[in-house]
Amino acid sequence: MKNYLMTGVMTLTMTLFTNSTLAETKIGAIFDLTGGLNIYGIQQNNALNLAVESINANGGVLGEPVKVVSYDAQSELSKYTQYANTSVLRDRISAMFAGLTSSSREAIRPIFRKANIPYFYSSLYEGGACDKQTFVTGSSASQQLSVLIKWAVEKYGKRIYIMAPDYNFGTISGHWIHEYAKENGATVVGEDYLALSVTDYAPTIQKIQAAKPDVVVALPVGANQTGFLEQFAAAGLKKSIGLVSTNYGSGNQQVVVSPEAGEGLISSMGYFPSVDNPANVQFKKLWEAKYGDETPIVAGAVDTWNAVHLWAAAANKAGSTDSNAVIAALESGISFDAPNGKVTLEAGSHHLRQDIYIAEGNDKHSFNILSTFADSAPAYENAKCDLITNPKTVAHFTPEDK
Repeated sequence: MKNYLMTGVMTLTMTLFTNSTLAETKIGAIFDLTGGLNIYGIQQNNALNLAVESINANGGVLGEPVKVVSYDAQSELSKYTQYANTSVLRDRISAMFAGLTSSSREAIRPIFRKANIPYFYSSLYEGGACDKQTFVTGSSASQQLSVLIKWAVEKYGKRIYIMAPDYNFGTISGHWIHEYAKENGATVVGEDYLALSVTDYAPTIQKIQAAKPDVVVALPVGANQTGFLEQFAAAGLKKSIGLVSTNYGSGNQQVVVSPEAGEGLISSMGYFPSVDNPANVQFKKLWEAKYGDETPIVAGAVDTWNAVHLWAAAANKAGSTDSNAVIAALESGISFDAPNGKVTLEAGSHHLRQDIYIAEGNDKHSFNILSTFADSAPAYENAKCDLITNPKTVAHFTPEDK
């Protein structure tokens, strides 16, 4: 009997020990690891895993390791909704990090809102997303285009042409370009919104030549649309027309385009690898040790790194991974010393105050930073979205809502 009792105690002890060592906090990730958008999704996913490794190496969240449940959306919108539902119903995640395109964000936002799970969208975008469960760590149009259009008008002139993809990011950004052009005394003399599948830009280039703009605002997305930059340069337009963007370099387009196409092209984003601060030095050291230094780090990767660390900091501050507790902690004005500079979550809009940079492409497939706009507020989102006063707001505000 004594042996049976001892065996039972040992079994119970081992079970308790095993359960305690298996305790973990699960978070979800849905990124485009294959398909046409994988130039962005792979780096977003790499950054998430690197952030989790860093957090776990420093004690995890509330003393427990963080585990990632990851899915490849394959650059297909239907996969996002499928995996979002699976992550909620089967995986029982505590937070979700997902999406690149605005259409993917809008497809899954309702799922995480209904499940009351914090959802982090980590990509530059057209702006305006507003609901209690959604947190945006990428830069919005009101942060990027506001400074870029002013800069471009002063540098090149007041006649603007828009080339952009034909979905939310492109069309809503186009509205913002009209707004900021008007603010700066400029005029949009033409615009072209094109499917992501287009590869022949001769018709668009002919329209640009006919419109005679001083500057083209180009917002190409994906591998196909990068071809516009080569065709623009091949047509000799760079000699007489400025070319600016809020997403050139966001998928390392500067690596694949020729120096002739990339040199002198202006980009405005929330991160470039050449940002000089201690957090970026440490981040790049970790990144290069794990992934090498052959491919430059994109802004979406840093946005994802920041999102994971902000969520972890909020959970530790709240003393819980409970969604309501984490959301309250995130809304407390939590900050993080990030690779792109200090970022602070705005309580009302759930967007970040962060540094915005204007950089120029060089002949070495890289960028030289020209200007830094420190601690830039998401002005439009702060004005339209106050989730502290109106926590039940569910909207995607656009410039027409001004």
